[in-house]
Amino acid sequence: MGDKKILCVGLVCLDIISVVDKYPEEDTDTRCLSQRWQRGGNASNSCTIFSLLGAPCAFLGSLAPGPVADFVLADFRRYGIDISLLVEHEECSFPASIVIANETTGSRTILHMNRNLPDVSAEDFSKVDLTQYKWIHWEGRNASEQVKMIQQVEKFNSTVPEQQRITISVEIEKTREILYQLFPYGDVVFVSKDVAAHLGFHCAADALRGLYRRVKKGAVLICAWAEKGADAMGPDGEIIHSDAFPPPVLVDTLGAGDTFNASVIFSLSNGEDAVVLYSGKSLQDALTFGCQVAGRKCGIHGYDGIVPQ
Repeated sequence: MGDKKILCVGLVCLDIISVVDKYPEEDTDTRCLSQRWQRGGNASNSCTIFSLLGAPCAFLGSLAPGPVADFVLADFRRYGIDISLLVEHEECSFPASIVIANETTGSRTILHMNRNLPDVSAEDFSKVDLTQYKWIHWEGRNASEQVKMIQQVEKFNSTVPEQQRITISVEIEKTREILYQLFPYGDVVFVSKDVAAHLGFHCAADALRGLYRRVKKGAVLICAWAEKGADAMGPDGEIIHSDAFPPPVLVDTLGAGDTFNASVIFSLSNGEDAVVLYSGKSLQDALTFGCQVAGRKCGIHGYDGIVPQ
């Protein structure tokens, strides 16, 4: 499995990031400290982290051709990310996010627009050669189609020896009821603080205790809670915690969650024994590593420099 890749399924978009010293008041004219274009989207960002950590990875998502796509494709290639699975849609607009990054607080405010670009479908996914991958991660989006994709992987897993099976992870980030159908389909399930709070939980540990019944038998449920760190629960019911690792100066939190997810997956996917991965020390190590890398990310703009040289 050592030479097999991690595949991320989800969004790639253009992030137009304006860095300001304080959040602007409505109906004012404000100068930015800096502005940049950046390849964005949860699954796309996680691929960047995998690349920086040294894990071979691929991205499956939709693309609208044009000048923005040229920029995005060049950036994928710069990080050595396999983009052979990209699905092009002519006559569509490339999705974009306007990001206001507050340098004083480290907060990021996002205005996202996706006018007409469809997400990848189960039919698109059926063309993937599953033998190339050891782990597939889904950013929760068009959940009904994604369930069908995961079922294709489950069918594949049922036909191969255990050591060749693909690990499935899902991210449930947005507070949309339709996404919650993904809970029982991941071997590893990432649930966001926003979703947990929306469902009435006040901390990560309570969220895990309350939501674990939604995941399948033997799964790991993980919830990061910003500056309070992250918790995980495996099939043994034990709550595992890692503190956060804040940087000396909080600079940019955009993509911190994607960084955390990818770093946890990277750590788990490099274990020698899949049984050990999901309980005890290996899960603790992965959770801590995820918090450490996410903390470093919050101390820099973008992602370059996230891995110490």
